[in-house]
Amino acid sequence: MGSSQAAANFLTNIARAAFGLGVGATVLNSSLYTVDGGQRAVLFDRFRGVIEDTVGEGTHFLIPWLQKPFIFDIRTRPHTFSSISGTKDLQMVNLTLRVLSRPEVNRLPDIFKTLGLEYDEKVLPSIGNEVLKAVVAQFNADQLLTERPHVSALVRESLIRRAKDFNIVLDDVAITHLSYGAEFSRAVEQKQVAQQEAERSRFVVMKAEQERRAAVIRAEGESESAKLISDATAAAGMGLIELRKIEAAKDNAATMCRNGNVAYLPGNNNMLLGLNPSR
Repeated sequence: MGSSQAAANFLTNIARAAFGLGVGATVLNSSLYTVDGGQRAVLFDRFRGVIEDTVGEGTHFLIPWLQKPFIFDIRTRPHTFSSISGTKDLQMVNLTLRVLSRPEVNRLPDIFKTLGLEYDEKVLPSIGNEVLKAVVAQFNADQLLTERPHVSALVRESLIRRAKDFNIVLDDVAITHLSYGAEFSRAVEQKQVAQQEAERSRFVVMKAEQERRAAVIRAEGESESAKLISDATAAAGMGLIELRKIEAAKDNAATMCRNGNVAYLPGNNNMLLGLNPSR
């Protein structure tokens, strides 16, 4: 009987010890929190509110139930959003903007108070559209292409300045896509076709002008040549022309004599054709 009572007491003590250890482990676990690399924590105290000091990386203590940590990712993250904006000449342009953002670490308590953990999703799309519309409205549609570096610089400067008002740092801002509406694209195509037609017409006019000049020069040369021949004939007589006639006749005779299909007839009437002596 005594041994049974001792065993029961021993088991009871073990259960109490296990219960105590479990409670202690639970309290200890709820009193610790870990901040990973590239993160910062903001503590909320039920009596003092948001504590102004930012907690760095590592494992830290807190008062269970009284304090609660909120973890922020302070690494640079990409965000992409699109905006349809009107240009100075009333053309609609579709722009896609890509930004790399991160929060100001020293201002994380203020960001948590005013915006919460999803601060970037709340701020960047709105200020991005605002800045794009304001900058694009300063340029004509064609200037967005010819002056794209200047447009990108204006967008970058304006967006960095606006994001700073919300304690957000922008490491990079870039316009990744730019497209025009269907009407403007059709107008650009028609303008290109008209320019090509104008260039073709200009080429035809230049060609006709060159041909006209060549014809005038050729006619002047022939006129000058005829004048020289006339002057030479008047001065030396027709001997040169007769000589040219003789040379031409010799060339014709030489050509005809090499042709077997040519028959020569005397100039008088002494030749009999088709005479058969047997009749």
